[in-house]
Amino acid sequence: MTIFALSLLLVALAVAFATWFRRRGEQRTRAVARLLDSADALEDRLRLARSEIEAIAGDERNPVREAMQEMLRQRLWLQRHGHDASLEQLDSVRASIDAARDSIDDQLLQIERARASLH
Repeated sequence: MTIFALSLLLVALAVAFATWFRRRGEQRTRAVARLLDSADALEDRLRLARSEIEAIAGDERNPVREAMQEMLRQRLWLQRHGHDASLEQLDSVRASIDAARDSIDDQLLQIERARASLH
């Protein structure tokens, strides 16, 4: 009877460990997917905004170029370190990309307001 109980306990522990490991992998997959979605959204936004912002900002301070460089830095980081990065690190990188997208949105809003005041 004790061998049966011990075997049952070992099976239960193995199932619990397998479930935990699978969930951890799913969390990681979701974190990477969210990060890549943010990078894709930033890239799409930059493509749409490039001509408008460059026309206003010129070449001396180009927020589009800065944001593109940030996005490329984050994608390279993900490629090099994403496989062993913690969930917190992945979320931090995503937040950085989201902040770059927000900065571009702020620039576009300023352009829109400037155009509205000219009309």
